[in-house]
Amino acid sequence: REIGFVSCLVQLFFVHNFTAVESGVLMAMALDRYFAICHPLRHSSILSMPVVAALGSLVLLRGVLMVGPACFLLHRKAFCQHRVISHSYCEHMAVVKLVCEDTSVNAAYGLSVALSVIGADLTVIVVSYTMILREILKLSSSNTQLKAFNTCVSHVCVLLTFYVSGLFTFLAHRFGHSIPQHIHILVAHLYMLVPSTLNPIIYGLRTKKLRNKIVVLFQQRGI
Repeated sequence: REIGFVSCLVQLFFVHNFTAVESGVLMAMALDRYFAICHPLRHSSILSMPVVAALGSLVLLRGVLMVGPACFLLHRKAFCQHRVISHSYCEHMAVVKLVCEDTSVNAAYGLSVALSVIGADLTVIVVSYTMILREILKLSSSNTQLKAFNTCVSHVCVLLTFYVSGLFTFLAHRFGHSIPQHIHILVAHLYMLVPSTLNPIIYGLRTKKLRNKIVVLFQQRGI
């Protein structure tokens, strides 16, 4: 029920840092799909292990460098006597709302970080999938087209669960002043839990062995 201020900032850092990292990973996966479909013969040479490791390191470093200053700015602020956060975890804007001083810099910085991370990653994802779609439509065989679409289905589903819930939470905090507080809390929790819960299910159903086991299990129970 309680958390110390420094511990709260540490939690805030890891929550938002891992969110930025997950967005970066989804962007990298879009690039992987692009090279796999548009340049299949060069896929392993372009996305070699050193390149993948460098890309992963950059994504992690970006999260640290962008989220770190937000925690530093909050640490310098004076807080009122009321220190009750309306969330089960330390969300950036929820903590900012407890500050007694002017928080325009904190809000502006949080907004710029979210827009730059999501904007950059979504741009790469949209461009990658536009190129993929163009390449798929050039294929003569409908069988090959279906196989190429199947390669992207699970990734697109994960993208939708992550970005739709994330954007709603982000926009609701800043512009949805008329939205009841319990809706804010519910959506924030769903944003933290739903993508993590659905990811293994979405990717698991792509595995033929696991899919067959699930079908057999349902048949045994008469479903």
